[in-house]
Amino acid sequence: MSATLSPSSFLQIPPLQRLKNLSVSTSFLHGSVPLSFLSKPSPSLSASQTPNFLPSIKAMRSLQGRVVCATNDKTVAVEVVRLAPHPKYKRRIRIKKKYQAHDPDNKFKVGDFVELEKCRPISKMKTFLAIPVPARNSKPKAAEAGAGELGIPLESQQQV
Repeated sequence: MSATLSPSSFLQIPPLQRLKNLSVSTSFLHGSVPLSFLSKPSPSLSASQTPNFLPSIKAMRSLQGRVVCATNDKTVAVEVVRLAPHPKYKRRIRIKKKYQAHDPDNKFKVGDFVELEKCRPISKMKTFLAIPVPARNSKPKAAEAGAGELGIPLESQQQV
């Protein structure tokens, strides 16, 4: 009893009654899904704008550091210091990294504190823009405070 299989036996089409009895209900079959969900994102939303329901992600957008080299034209080298745990000993150590930043006006000198803001790539190494930041260790001068530190006039300055 050797049964030979013909190509038509592999492709048995189910009867029409079985197809009618199948109950498949998806919103895609009947066209009830609006086309806005199926189409590509509209170009009205740019990369900088996010929809209202998504939170904005600001990781690694800005860093602060000190200018260590300002000899190049429109470029400054900025050293950023951060604290990170040592991989083996778990003690917090200072990690220094140098970034190249764009300085369009050549206004920064060595020792200035700057903020690095992420921007489009300007060259192979420059993807940050240098923005001035007031020095961290600047203290108000005593002469600006007036008569005394507490604002109380001294006895010699009081009028009798």
